[in-house]
Amino acid sequence: MELVIGNDGSIKAIYDEVIDLRLLGAISLTRASHVEPDDSGNWTADLSPVGGPTLGPFTQRSEALWAELRWLELNWLPRNRP
Repeated sequence: MELVIGNDGSIKAIYDEVIDLRLLGAISLTRASHVEPDDSGNWTADLSPVGGPTLGPFTQRSEALWAELRWLELNWLPRNRP
């Protein structure tokens, strides 16, 4: 799990259960995307909550989840890095 600490002391991370984030102080969790099936049984990852694209379609939900995580790691998480 990667934690990005801002100049104001805020911490940005992609949620994982590796550590209990509550140990770091007050937390605010928000969804970065919505992984949903379409009418054809394919899956998309809608990253619009963080200003990103819609990825897919994918034939398996696991593919959409992997693409979602990869996009967040490469595009969303680094935004606050020094």
